[in-house]
Amino acid sequence: MGVPYARNGCRTRDDLLARDGRNVKYRKGSDCEVVSMELTDPYTGRVIHWHKDNADEVQVDHVVPLNYGWRMGAPRWSMSKRLDFANDPLNLLPVDGHANEQKDASGPASWLPPRRGIRCAYVTRFAQVALKYDVPVRPADKKIMLKQCR
Repeated sequence: MGVPYARNGCRTRDDLLARDGRNVKYRKGSDCEVVSMELTDPYTGRVIHWHKDNADEVQVDHVVPLNYGWRMGAPRWSMSKRLDFANDPLNLLPVDGHANEQKDASGPASWLPPRRGIRCAYVTRFAQVALKYDVPVRPADKKIMLKQCR
């Protein structure tokens, strides 16, 4: 997450924490480095009072996992497209670290957010990223995705 996707001089992770967090505090003298914030985790609904000393409590999830993209054709992409996919804020969400680790590289057929109320938005975002990068969606994932917004 070190590539400054926004081209603003900040790391993508810090931009994402600032985008989705509340009561964001920056390192003294920095307009970029987030050192604490509150995050309502979209996957669990849990409010996380995050501090950089416990960095892994909030992880940045790739909605369409990098490994999923790789299995579905990313090795044939240009390096610039792979970097865009890996660092695109549309594909990135700060989330509860434990939930992110449970997800691993799974598609929607194998993992959905534990909080049911977010599942439609999650699969919609998964579809948006897949369309943007022309990532094929496995039939089993598509079947589960279609059921989430009813």
